[in-house]
Amino acid sequence: MKVEKISIIGLGLIGGSIARSLKNVSHYKISAYDKPEVLDAAIKQNVIDENLSVIDEALESDLIFICLPVDASVETFGKLSDKLKPDQIITDVCGVKSVFQEIWESKERKGFYIGGHPMTGKEKGGFVNSDPLLFENCVYILNEAASEFPVINVFTEIIHQLGAKITYLNPKVHDIIVASVSHLPQMVSVSLINSANFKESAINFFDYAAGGFRDMTRIASSEFNIWEPIVRRNKKNIIQAIDNFISDLELIKGSITKDDYKKLSEKFESARVKRDEIPKSNKGFINQIYDVFVFVKDEPGVISKISTALFESNINIKDIELLKIREGSGGTFRIAFESENDALKARSIISEIGFTTKS
Repeated sequence: MKVEKISIIGLGLIGGSIARSLKNVSHYKISAYDKPEVLDAAIKQNVIDENLSVIDEALESDLIFICLPVDASVETFGKLSDKLKPDQIITDVCGVKSVFQEIWESKERKGFYIGGHPMTGKEKGGFVNSDPLLFENCVYILNEAASEFPVINVFTEIIHQLGAKITYLNPKVHDIIVASVSHLPQMVSVSLINSANFKESAINFFDYAAGGFRDMTRIASSEFNIWEPIVRRNKKNIIQAIDNFISDLELIKGSITKDDYKKLSEKFESARVKRDEIPKSNKGFINQIYDVFVFVKDEPGVISKISTALFESNINIKDIELLKIREGSGGTFRIAFESENDALKARSIISEIGFTTKS
C-alpha cells in the first residue's frame, strides 16, 4: 500500500500541525475539513491542497486523521469507521483510547484503525497556533495491536516524517498511564491555583508566586471545554490517580504533623531519584538526549549566534528550553542533542564563540 492522499478532519493545533509538517517534508495531497474561515486560511498559506465540504469526502483518501475534540472525534469515528475500503487507514489523536477501540471492535471492518496519541501540545490551541515542529522528538503512542498490521510500516513512516518517536501501548493501559501523567497534573494544577487563591487583608498571595509556582500551575490556563470529555471518558482512571495522589499527600502531611523528618527525607529522596530519571526521556523523548546548559546575556541575537555556529558544524539541536532568565542580566538555556558526541562538540563550539557552558 502507498499513501498519496491524506485527509485531516479538524485543523486545530494538532491537525494543523500535522498538515504543516507533512507539507514541509512530503508530496502528499492533503485535504481537510473544518470551518470555512480555517480552511480558507489553510489554503492561502499552502498548508492544504483541497477543502472538504462534508466529512464523508475524507473517505476518498488513503489515510484519515481525525483531529477533533474528543466527543466530536468519537462521533466522527463512529460514522466513518465502518465505511473504510480495504487497506484504508483511519486514525485519531485523542488523549483517551479505549472508547475508540471499543467502537472499532463493534464494527464490521475492512480497513485499519490505528489509534494514536501524540504527547505534545501548547497552552493555546487552534490553527493559528499550529506548528510544523510541534511533533519534533515527541512520543507518539500507537495502539499495541497496530504493530502487527500489514500497513503499519506505511503509517509509521508518516509519523516519523512528523519528527515523532513511536511507542506502542494497549488502549486500556494507555488510559491508566495518561490518567497519572497527564490528566492528574491538570487536576492538581487547577486545585493548586484555587487553593492558593486566598487574599488576607490587602495581600494577594499570587503577587509573591515565584517560578516554581508558575511552572506547576501553567496548565491551569487550559480551557474546560477541552478537558470535560476527557475527564468524562477516563473518569475511573482519573479518580484512581487522584486517590493515589491524596494518599501520598496524606503520608507527607502525617510526617510533617509528627515531626518525622526521617520519613519526609525518604519521600524527598525517592522523588529526587525518580525525577532525575525523567531527563533521559525529557518532554516525552523515547531515546536519551544529552543536555548542554548555556548562560546567555539578555541581548538580541544570542540564540541565532549559537544556532548558526552549530548549523555550520552540522550539529543538530534536538530540543531547546529557557530555564531561567533575569531581565537585563541574562538566563540559562538547556540545549539538547541526540548523542553524547554531539553534545561534547556543541559545548566546545559554544564555548569558542564566547558563552559559558556546563553539561
